[in-house]
Amino acid sequence: MEIRHIRLEDAEQFSTLIASVDSSNMMLFEPGERKTSKEQEEQNIEKILLQGNSTIIVAEDNERLIGFVTILGGESSRSQHAARISVGVTEEFRGKGVATRLLKEAFRWSKEVGLSRLGVTVMKHNERAFSLYLKMGFEVEGEKFQSLMINGKPIDEFYLYKLL
Repeated sequence: MEIRHIRLEDAEQFSTLIASVDSSNMMLFEPGERKTSKEQEEQNIEKILLQGNSTIIVAEDNERLIGFVTILGGESSRSQHAARISVGVTEEFRGKGVATRLLKEAFRWSKEVGLSRLGVTVMKHNERAFSLYLKMGFEVEGEKFQSLMINGKPIDEFYLYKLL
């Protein structure tokens, strides 16, 4: 397995990866809700890569993308030191250390570009992800009640942060 930064030519495969991860019902978007063409995904990737404090790191296994961490840095001068992250791994590779390796590279890269704070949200019932974030040094910043609706049911989220 290789951990690397995304390239424009990954756009189509990255779109497929996002759809796969969204189907887990543990992400912000409903399965099938994000519909982006290859060209739109290329534009999204290009925009992210043009910001000095944002990137997408992917995990690749046998030329197939199996996981990602997006790092979206603040755009204003007062928030450029901080970034929001999102992590996703395909179901068949969960529990195999992929997210841990992605996060380690995210921490290394973030420090290299001058980020000093990472934030992430996790659904309260997503115990596996919550445990991983705590293991990786994130701390609970707060809880947002009924922040999401999934199948008509209100879902709470934890806000977590890590100072680098």
